[in-house]
Amino acid sequence: MTQIDCHKYFDFAATGIPDAEIIRSSIEQSLEHWGNPSSIHDWGKDAKNVLENAREICEKVLNVKKGTVYFTSGGTESDHIPLLAVINRPVKGSVAISNIEHPALREMKSSLEHAGLKVVSIQSDKNGFVTKENVLAALQEDTIFVSVMAVNNETGAVNDIYSIADAITEFGKGKRKPFFHVDCVQAAGKVPLKLNHLGIDSAALSAHKIGGPRGIGILYLSKEINAFMRGGGQEKNVRSGTENVFGAVAFSKCLEKYFWNQERFELQKKWTEEFIQKLISQTNGKCTIIPHGRIELQDNYSPWVVQAAFKNIPGQVMVRALSSKGFYISTGSACSASKQSRPILDAMNISGAEKETAVRFSFGHLTTWDDMENLLKAVKETCEIFK
Repeated sequence: MTQIDCHKYFDFAATGIPDAEIIRSSIEQSLEHWGNPSSIHDWGKDAKNVLENAREICEKVLNVKKGTVYFTSGGTESDHIPLLAVINRPVKGSVAISNIEHPALREMKSSLEHAGLKVVSIQSDKNGFVTKENVLAALQEDTIFVSVMAVNNETGAVNDIYSIADAITEFGKGKRKPFFHVDCVQAAGKVPLKLNHLGIDSAALSAHKIGGPRGIGILYLSKEINAFMRGGGQEKNVRSGTENVFGAVAFSKCLEKYFWNQERFELQKKWTEEFIQKLISQTNGKCTIIPHGRIELQDNYSPWVVQAAFKNIPGQVMVRALSSKGFYISTGSACSASKQSRPILDAMNISGAEKETAVRFSFGHLTTWDDMENLLKAVKETCEIFK
């Protein structure tokens, strides 16, 4: 495939379509400033200046303090660094991770337990939300680390990370406050995001979700940490390894262009509400929206992600059928695509039949209403084949 048909691509939650202009200009900039940023000669200093300028742009767009943005290889590493740093502290304790987290954190449970740590699962409700009450119920006197994602990558459920941060802060008064980490990979550029909220200790972001290249992420840290992984000391010892100047520049440009647009958000919200209504009305009772309470709680979900099940049509069959028509969707997280299990849907107690037939539609800044209407037509045609 040599050309990108953005008008038939509906898997933006897996990866965004690269912004060609940003990618090209960032490559050109990195070719011009090709030195190793850690070198002390002029070429190194030149590259260092470019890297630090990209960092300053990211910090300005994210509205966080200077020196709190660290460049990593992506969302997974940005999730792992604070977790490993906290559990490596002399003071040991339990870890609390929500049961709707991305595999980058959810799959760490067995490794942590193998290392002798107690891992508590923070339960979500039937609509896919993790509330402050859920979090407080999971906290223990020895809890040292808590992780709750901002926006779920399969259902679009938006968690109130700010009330959760406040609850954790209150819980920690007079004692050691648990470290609070937020996976913001599906939130950046999609929903309002305030990383500088008191009580949020770290956050993970990934460039390729908003038009940037793969292999570059951001770790926000409200305070410096003593990292577990060591090496050459780059990124203030938090993330050693030769810095990815190209990726940092590209990410900074993507954040400037895509981080937040209220008008575009409101438009997508309107389109998605209509898309859901038509999915139900045009498929003759075959479609069930997941979570079941989404229609009533529409404002609490990201308008960029819709999960739906189609009676008697296995999810993989729907994906292939639409792909044959040139439309691209998924059955869920790309990181779990090779697995048959659906942990996020299990967490919401979704029935086996619905889990098997569930698919995810996800939209991006390039999506238009005409695109969504064409997708609706293709879904309707597919449903008519499988009567």
